[in-house]
This record gives sequence, structure tokens and C-alpha cells, in this order.
Amino acid sequence: MDISVVIPLFNEEESLRELHAWIQRVMTANKFTYEIIFVNDGSTDHSWDVIEELAKKDPNVKGIKFRRNYGKSPALYCGFKAVQGDVVITMDADLQDSPDEIPGLYKMITEEGYDLVSGWKKKRYDPLSKTIPTKLFNATARKISGVHNLHDFNCGLKAYRKEVVKNIEVYGEMHRYIPYLAKNAGFDKIGEKVVHHQARKYGHSKFGINRFFNGYLDLLTLWFLSHYGKKPMHVFGFLGSIMFFISFIALIVMGVQKIIELSNNVYGPLANSAWFFIFLVGMLMGLQLFLAGFIGDLISRTNPRRNDYHIEKTIKIEQ
Repeated sequence: MDISVVIPLFNEEESLRELHAWIQRVMTANKFTYEIIFVNDGSTDHSWDVIEELAKKDPNVKGIKFRRNYGKSPALYCGFKAVQGDVVITMDADLQDSPDEIPGLYKMITEEGYDLVSGWKKKRYDPLSKTIPTKLFNATARKISGVHNLHDFNCGLKAYRKEVVKNIEVYGEMHRYIPYLAKNAGFDKIGEKVVHHQARKYGHSKFGINRFFNGYLDLLTLWFLSHYGKKPMHVFGFLGSIMFFISFIALIVMGVQKIIELSNNVYGPLANSAWFFIFLVGMLMGLQLFLAGFIGDLISRTNPRRNDYHIEKTIKIEQ
């Protein structure tokens, strides 16, 4: 199979028929063999009814239905598990991503040798309340991730070699950083393609200001995991040990000084000095950091239920 198209969606019933017809036209015109996997992320409208209707008419349509809303990352994770195509295309269901970009993205993967190609909506039709935070976010993501050639990390329109999506773990809210995840997994040939951005035709944007702040928190989390995720003891244990021994040595020095003062008949409790309590707290904090690193090492990335999502129904998905 040439292409798998993965489309996560939440309450997009108005756009699904039009999106499906558009993808179908593009695939037929280019003689691609393909599948379309709609991942219904707990929609409360009639999105799943539309997907079932499309699946009855088109054997290339498949579906996954979550029992509740989990988010875009879990939807992509389950979609990636199900794909069979050599090239995987992801796009949003709101018609702001153009299926006409699929042949160009496919060519960059198959002929130009990219592992991942991310779309760049150079000309956007979003309000300033969304575009300005997006620019700030992308500048920070480029700096921290080291993927300097991408202008839009969070563009939903991307293309991947199948090996990429089968070797990365998209969880929580990490869909914003799939290029970073791919780089950390060893897929470092990452490209970009300027794509057409269309104004939203149906419904309303799911973007909220909380996503902007969550994006930075997720980026810091991913940076830490990429550097210390498999070795938390190396950071917490190191910092804890340094803090503990500095404070411990300082307390010993204070004790020696007090003994010298006593030998010279200078009396006074050691606890009168504020430094005594500062160094004591430093020892306790150092010990806590060391223990945090030790416990982190024990539980690091071992949660067997991290990607345990409750799927209510599937359509033509191999389990």
C-alpha cells in the first residue's frame, strides 16, 4: 500500500464527507493505493455515524472510536499502530489542511529520501491571538530541539516513512513535537514543505490559551526526557550528592570552629547561627533529590498503562 492517511477528529461531522471526497479525488488522480483512518476522539456530535456511512461506501475508509475524549496525541498513537501504508500522512479534519498537498509530500518521502516532512503554513488565516503565540512557540521549539529548519512544529499536515511512526511513542500532548521525537529516535532527515492553509469552513477552532502554556511545559518535559529520561539518577543524584556533601562539610567546619571557641572559653550554642539551619536544610534537600533520582530510575518509562486507551469500536482495523 502506498499511503495511509490518519485523521484525528473531534466534533467535525460537517467536514468529513467533503474531506473524504477530496482525498478520494487526489488518490484516484495519482493512482495511489491507500487507506483513510479516521480516529474519532470522543466526539459528541454525529461524527462516528458519518465515518460508518463512509466506510460502507468506500472500502479504503477505516475508523477507530474512543469512548471518551483523550486528545490528539492518543488519537495519532492509535492511528499509527493501525497504518499499513509505506508513507503515512496526517492531517486535521477541519478542511484547513489541503489533500492536494499529498502527492508533493509523498514524493519528498519516496524520492528525496526524507524520514519526515512537516508542512509550513506560511500564509495563515488564523487570528493574531493564535498566530503570535505560535511564532513564539516555534522559535523556542527550534532552539531547544535542535531541529532548526522547521518553521511550524505543530502543523497537522505531515508525512512520514512508516518506520518513523512505528518507532516513536506519541503520548500526552507530544503531537506538537513529533519531529523532535523522530530526531531522538534516530530519524534525523527532516524536511519542510510550504503548504496551503485554508480558512476554517465549519465549526470553530479548538485552540485555547491553555494550549500555549501546555506547549512550553511539554517541550521542557520532552527536553528533560530526551537528555535524562533513561537516567534520572544522573541529574537528581548528582545534584543531590553535591548539595548533601557541601552542606555536610560546612556543618563539620562549623562544628570544628565551635570546638575551638569552647577551648578558648567562648560559649554559645551552635544553633544561634542562621548558617547552621541553612546547611541542615541543604543536607535534607540533597538527600531528597538523591532519593528522587533513585526512585525515578526505578520507575522510568515502565508504566505499562501509559498508552491504554479505551476504544469502543473499530472499522476494518486489524487488532
